[in-house]
Amino acid sequence: MKKTETTALYTHTIALIVGLLLCSFNQAVLAASSAVIIIYHRFGESDFPSTNIQLKQLDAHIKELKSGPYTVLPVVEIIEKLKASISLPDRTVGITIDDAYRSIYAEGWPRFKAAGLPITVFVSTAHIDHGSSRHLTWDQIREMQAAGVDFGHHSVSHLHMPKASTNSIQQELEIANQRFEKELGAKPKLFAYPFGETSLAVQKMIKSAPFIGVFGQHSGVIDGTSDFTYLPRFALNEKFGGINRFRILANAISIPIQDMTPNDPLIGDNNPPAIGFTISGELANPKADLSRLSCFLNHESQRADMSKLGPRIEIRSKKPMPIGRTRLNCTMPTKQGRWRWFGHQFIRIK
Repeated sequence: MKKTETTALYTHTIALIVGLLLCSFNQAVLAASSAVIIIYHRFGESDFPSTNIQLKQLDAHIKELKSGPYTVLPVVEIIEKLKASISLPDRTVGITIDDAYRSIYAEGWPRFKAAGLPITVFVSTAHIDHGSSRHLTWDQIREMQAAGVDFGHHSVSHLHMPKASTNSIQQELEIANQRFEKELGAKPKLFAYPFGETSLAVQKMIKSAPFIGVFGQHSGVIDGTSDFTYLPRFALNEKFGGINRFRILANAISIPIQDMTPNDPLIGDNNPPAIGFTISGELANPKADLSRLSCFLNHESQRADMSKLGPRIEIRSKKPMPIGRTRLNCTMPTKQGRWRWFGHQFIRIK
């Protein structure tokens, strides 16, 4: 081989190695700035399959988290680091549980505690105050808190907030905070919308409250560009709690976006709305390949029609959104076998 050919081959090899390293570095940077938050409700309560996780499924999830390449951190820590632009370990996962059912104490918490996995439980205080046999007691909550469990605000009465008056919402925020202070000694730092539903007006009220992070129940991965008054979580139940799906979700990476339209999750007379968002960060690079990005609206039976103008994505729904929840999920596979994921939820109440 001639010297010039050897030099060319050497140069090409170096360029290839550098390219691969940059690709891995860019994905690592994105992964280190995002986290997956999962949500459970009930444990081993087979009468409620849509909100229940089977115990064998839960055991498989915990085994995966303990044996796989994941770092499970307290949700408060995840939010604080993302807001402060502090890098997280790749494949960071946070665990949340809504509604404070008694099966958390009987089945869920003993398993998480034995595995050393931190959890956050969102509580509607009226359920506890009224002595519901299906929910935790304050004594059980204090026992769990003393062992390191974090408790979040979930309103007083599990209020459907998009339908509620400003006065009702304010009262429920304040009364629940008073109950938490009296029973647990502090106001929660985190809030979860009951039913995962909100509106722009509700978000503005929540923004003035002292919460560092507020969660819905729509799928997606959080990162530093996320709206911290409407954060996504991957819901797990009997139907959607298989170990293969769990691995996909736990390994997911964010699709950072900005300029979401419509900016109000509550859909009014303009239905179907014109949906759009601008992809930011690394994926906004003109060289980024967005050809494998797909979006789906759950009220339609096929892939959503999309148009792309650089990093701007516009989606046109063929059907009006029905009363209730409509979820948008946008996913894109990576060359490394993981999935980027962005989700959003809309609500129509009339």
